[in-house]
Amino acid sequence: MEGKIIYRIHELTEYINWIYFFHAWGFQPRFAAIADMHGCDSCRAMWLTQFPEEERGKAAEAMQLYKEALRMLDGLDEDYRVYAVYRLMEANADGDNLLLDGKRFPLLRQQTRVRPGDPYLCLSDFVRPLSHGTDTVGAFATTVDAEMEELYADDDYKRLLVKTLAERLAEAAAEKTHETIRKKIWGYAKDENLTMKQLLREEYQGIRPAVGYPSLPDMSVSFLLAELLDMEGIGIRLTENGMMQPHASVCGLMFAHPASRYFSVGKIDGEQLADYARRRGYSLETMKKFLAGNIESAS
Repeated sequence: MEGKIIYRIHELTEYINWIYFFHAWGFQPRFAAIADMHGCDSCRAMWLTQFPEEERGKAAEAMQLYKEALRMLDGLDEDYRVYAVYRLMEANADGDNLLLDGKRFPLLRQQTRVRPGDPYLCLSDFVRPLSHGTDTVGAFATTVDAEMEELYADDDYKRLLVKTLAERLAEAAAEKTHETIRKKIWGYAKDENLTMKQLLREEYQGIRPAVGYPSLPDMSVSFLLAELLDMEGIGIRLTENGMMQPHASVCGLMFAHPASRYFSVGKIDGEQLADYARRRGYSLETMKKFLAGNIESAS
């Protein structure tokens, strides 16, 4: 099962995780709480008084940035859209590989424990093995209108603002699409009833690891996802390094297992690197380029 969704920007605003927006501008998470305040001046003034006097200047900057971000989102809403494409596939685990509609999707396994006794995790652990019947795994990609990233070429401040908002909108589209899939399309969480805060804290069943994130660190798997999803149909193209254009794009996998959780693959040794390169069909040198940050120095 596959589909495409086109979002108006105002449909995604409440799904924006403002913590990451403010982080991109150098603000600590506590300043992102301005997004939870009522829009009236008196409420925002009361919010300012919660900060020590030496931090109120920074808080006032955060407040102004948030107001300008909302104003820009309103201005973008008429002319620009955000896009999502998804696919639900028959899936099985085969060791450290997934089989997605029969296509092999190699993965990496942790080699370092966070706590003694923890298992060494791989995303395939959250999918039924071949001997236990068929399972389901989802894939997704989201992006913004490419023209959005080219706006305000002569205004450095607004150009940065629109770029950081575009990134948040792509992530917000992934969040909203995942919610729709859980509750309606895949339907494994039909009765889910979370507040927006709970949603953004990822208190739902299942996970949505994106390419380049700690559980799925190999950027080259974007090429595998492009074979499973019609990324071009929503305007995404891949560079030779597996980076997505527009830059404000996200792609990844969706797992429903109740025990599924995020983890970091971390450093891998030369043996796993060689095995993974073989499973991916790449030379060892090519694989080293894609996984440079995840290879033990001795490899």
